[in-house]
Amino acid sequence: MFDYTKYFDTCLDRLHAEKRYRIFRNIARERGNFPTAKLNDSGTTKTITVWCSNDYLGMGQNTVVLKAIHDAVEQFGAGAGGTRNISGTHKLIVELEDELADLHNKEAALVFTSGYIANEASLSTLGAMIKDCVIISDSENHASMIEGIRHSKAKKFIFRHNDVDHLEELLKDIPKETPKIVAFEALYSMDGDRAPLKEIIDVSKKYGALTYVDETHSVALYGPRGGGLLEDTGLLDEVDIIQGGLGKGVGVVGGFITASRRIVDLIRSHGAGFIFTTALPPMVAAGALASIRYLKENQTERIALLTTANKVKQKMLERDLPILLTDTHIVPFMVRDSQLCQEIADILLHDFNIYIQPINYPTVPRGSERLRITPSPLHTDKMIDHLVNSLSKVWGRYSEKLTGLSIMESNVRV
Repeated sequence: MFDYTKYFDTCLDRLHAEKRYRIFRNIARERGNFPTAKLNDSGTTKTITVWCSNDYLGMGQNTVVLKAIHDAVEQFGAGAGGTRNISGTHKLIVELEDELADLHNKEAALVFTSGYIANEASLSTLGAMIKDCVIISDSENHASMIEGIRHSKAKKFIFRHNDVDHLEELLKDIPKETPKIVAFEALYSMDGDRAPLKEIIDVSKKYGALTYVDETHSVALYGPRGGGLLEDTGLLDEVDIIQGGLGKGVGVVGGFITASRRIVDLIRSHGAGFIFTTALPPMVAAGALASIRYLKENQTERIALLTTANKVKQKMLERDLPILLTDTHIVPFMVRDSQLCQEIADILLHDFNIYIQPINYPTVPRGSERLRITPSPLHTDKMIDHLVNSLSKVWGRYSEKLTGLSIMESNVRV
C-alpha cells in the first residue's frame, strides 16, 4: 500500500529544508486605517504596517467603493446564484463589462472570477480553438499565462525576457500563414520592469501575430483614465487582447479581458474557466464598477502612488540598500537568499511591526529572493522613514551572511 502520509510529509519537509515553506500571516485589515492592520499571532494582537499589499491605490478602502458594495448588498443580497449561463448574468456585471471595454477602447469585455482564471481560460481557449496556432511567450510571464498556454496544447516558443530581437528570430522561423499569438505582460510584478510595448507590438504585427498583453499590475495605475501602460503610451488600439485584474489597482477581486466582440464571444462560448465557474457576486461587481468609474475621473491616487514610491526608492538609495531601481511603483529589495529573506521578514514583523512577505522560489528564480515592497498613496512620510530606518538596521546585521557578498556588492541599480 502506498504510504500517503509519508509522501506528503516528505514533500513538506523538503520545503522546510530549502527554507521556502510559505507562512501565511493572520492579519485583519481595518476599514479606514489602511495600510495598518492587526496581526494575530500566538494569541496576541498588535498593529502592523503593511508594505506588501497589491491594493496599490488603497481603493479597497475608498468610500465610493465601499458605499457601492454596501448598497448592492442591501439591494441584491450576497451571492451570484451560480454560473452566468445557468443563473443569469447580473446587470451589474453587464455594466462592468461595458465600463471595462470603454476603458480600453475595445468592442467588448469579459469578466472572470480572478485574473489567474482570465489568463488561463483565455489563452487555453485561443490556443486550442485556433487550428495550428503557435504561441510565443515571454520567459517571465505569470504562472497563469504559462498554465493557459500549456492547457491549450498549442505549439509554443519562449523568447528571452523583453528581448525583441529574440522574439523576431522566433517569429521569422514560423510560416507566415501559421496563426500566432505573442503573449507578454506590460509590467512584471516581481522586478517592477516594463515591457518594450511598442517594439513588441510592431514586430508581432510585422509577422501577422495577435498580441495578448497582461496589464494586471498596471491597469488603474497608469494612463489618463487608468487604462494601464498601453493607454499611457497611446497603444491601446494597437493590441488585440488586453487582460487585467480587479484585485490590484481596482481594489476588489476578479479579472477580465477586453478585445473585439468576436474574440470575447469565442472565449465566452468555449472557455471552461468562464463557463463552469460561479459568477462574481453583485456586490463585487458594484465595487469594481464604482472603482473604475472613480479612477477614470481622478488622478489623485495615481499621482500620490508614484510620489510615495519615488520617496521610498530615493531614501533607500541614500542608505545604500539593495533595491532594483525601476520607474514603476514596485520596489524589489534584493536579499538573494531564501533563509535570510524569511529571517529578515520575521525580524521586521516582530521587532519593527512592518509586514513584508518574502518572495522565494519558484515565484522568482533561486538566488533572486527578495522582499517585494509596494508603497501606496496612504503610506505617510513617517511610515516611509520607519521602513527605511528599520530595513537599514536589519540589513546591516544580516547582509554579511550572504555568500561572498558585502552590502555594497549586493546593491543592484538597474
